[in-house]
Amino acid sequence: MSEITLISGSTLGSAEYVAEHLEEKLTEAGLSAEVLHGAELNELKHEGIWLIVTSTHGAGEIPENLQPLFEQIEEENPDLSKVRFGAIGLGSKEYDTFCGGIKTADRILQDHGAKRIGDRLEIDVTEHDIPEDPAEIWLQDWIILLNND
Repeated sequence: MSEITLISGSTLGSAEYVAEHLEEKLTEAGLSAEVLHGAELNELKHEGIWLIVTSTHGAGEIPENLQPLFEQIEEENPDLSKVRFGAIGLGSKEYDTFCGGIKTADRILQDHGAKRIGDRLEIDVTEHDIPEDPAEIWLQDWIILLNND
């Protein structure tokens, strides 16, 4: 099994906590995982498995610590056809831009050839005091899809 690179984007830290929790769960499941908070394109292999965990900032944008990565992808136009990824977003349904950060990240990755594994998880933090809980449930199904993909 390939290593899974968890890439988190966060303003207040919630997405970082979720990514770190999922790294622990992936390791417990016997998978190799590494978390990068606010990764840049030159830090990432253009192949393998990525798991994007991001909150939404401002008017539905990717958080500032993750914006450089997605700007680099759009500017440099890398071939990401050997990347498979999962997508988890955190946000509040009180805003019309609910989970806008992960929706943008998902679109950009697919526009550059990456293939999403499974459905995107969108966590409403007003319904889940501990966003790690729904993310962990989603991860169990995602691991099954990963092994069958």
